[in-house]
Amino acid sequence: MSHPAYGVRRSVTPFASVVLEDNPGPMTLDGTNTWLLRAPGAPGCVVVDPGEEDVPHLERVLAAADPVEAILITHHHGDHVGGAEWLARRADAPVRAFDPALCRGAGPLRDGEVLAHAGLSFEVLHTPGHTGDSVCFALEHDGVSAVLTGDTVLGRGTTVIIPPDGKLGEYLDSLRELAGRNGWVLPGHGPELADLAAVAGQYLAHREGRLEQIRAALGVLGAGASAREVVEVVYADVDRGLWGAAELSVMAQLEYLRG
Repeated sequence: MSHPAYGVRRSVTPFASVVLEDNPGPMTLDGTNTWLLRAPGAPGCVVVDPGEEDVPHLERVLAAADPVEAILITHHHGDHVGGAEWLARRADAPVRAFDPALCRGAGPLRDGEVLAHAGLSFEVLHTPGHTGDSVCFALEHDGVSAVLTGDTVLGRGTTVIIPPDGKLGEYLDSLRELAGRNGWVLPGHGPELADLAAVAGQYLAHREGRLEQIRAALGVLGAGASAREVVEVVYADVDRGLWGAAELSVMAQLEYLRG
């Protein structure tokens, strides 16, 4: 499914709509998905990941979400949280994240906490790996389930793990947690996907396959091979423009394998 024009609010489920920020790039895909959550008929709205401090985007989000009950952050990267302070001031709404430093007017999110906003009830899942503070939000309303996955599961491609904040072992554990859940994937970047359990399972299989390839490469290159040397072997058939991101992920994989 392709995204519509930037800045257009698009309904995805009866309780979730998305506004795509015009900030495409190698790490953001089409751009940042800013999610708006509200039960049908509810007066308030929850904004998840307002995106960068991009005032035209934030003004469109505010117009679509007003009144904003809360602003939630999936993790600390600027393409998700950069605009939170601007939006919080304009909407007079609290900001909550797993990292207390990102919060404004309310305390940090806790793993397993159940939030009630905008006529919805949803669970906070601490899913470290992409970053140490990454969280997902799981909700169900009128028989429709969804999980907002931030950068833990994307709508297209795979997630980059950048050590030392990103840790592959934690990421694999987070994927196993998500593989046990059903519903829509509402990601931080890329299109929504219909089956979280299947997608998380595919992510796990991909990571495990890459680990086997890296083990094989180390068998040829030697146990002390650098991440770049491994990339040149394992990613030889991949566009070299993506090798920088691949090298970051290989660093995380080597850290994991070397324990």
